[in-house]
Amino acid sequence: MNQDVETFRALHVPGQPLVLYNIWDAGSAKAVEAAGAPALATGSYGVAEALGTGDGEKLPLAEVIANLERIVAAVKVPVSLDLESGYGADPAAVCASVQAVRDAGAVGINMEDRLPGEERPLPLVEAAERVAAAAASGLFVNARTDLFRQTVIGDALIDDAVARAHAYAEAGAAGLFVPFLADREAVRTICAASPLPVNVTAKPELGTVAEIAALGVARISYGHQPWLWAMQKLTADAEAIYRA
Repeated sequence: MNQDVETFRALHVPGQPLVLYNIWDAGSAKAVEAAGAPALATGSYGVAEALGTGDGEKLPLAEVIANLERIVAAVKVPVSLDLESGYGADPAAVCASVQAVRDAGAVGINMEDRLPGEERPLPLVEAAERVAAAAASGLFVNARTDLFRQTVIGDALIDDAVARAHAYAEAGAAGLFVPFLADREAVRTICAASPLPVNVTAKPELGTVAEIAALGVARISYGHQPWLWAMQKLTADAEAIYRA
């Protein structure tokens, strides 16, 4: 497992990012692996919707783990799991949940610094304690900050993101994920200041993969979009049959 984690870690190169076309089950995992992906990552939204629940840790952890086990068994490349906020009310519970993820065969997790149902991220110290509990597993912890859910991006918010990057690095995180951010210069600034390799979500505003890479990004995720696009295609095809 340690070697698998290191293999996954080595894929995070600023300027030459790991591109993750996020999957949600064993079938989508096999399809993306067959296309040439060097690693895979789930997206919690797609997983939850595919299994009939909403996002936000509504899917029981046992089902998350069972789905992960099926994915890991179906592919040969490293798999990272979107663990949302860590499935734990406190650091000890987060630690137990992440250990279950490790035992199921994942090499890494994404973990948010915002609890389910909350609008704002946790205070920095509390969030870092949860990151430390997750990192104790030895997995690649991609610490996600939800600071950029708000639409107004200013210097103070960017400074907060950089401060969180440093705190999460000290807590043992291996990566910093800044979803929702669609400002190219803000991404460039964070990449330059972060002690951790930076992950962003693919967005038209950020440009092509090559243009995003040029900002210094080390990982690009597609999030829930692959699941959404697949469902849109399924719906359109079904409508062509039933509503013709």
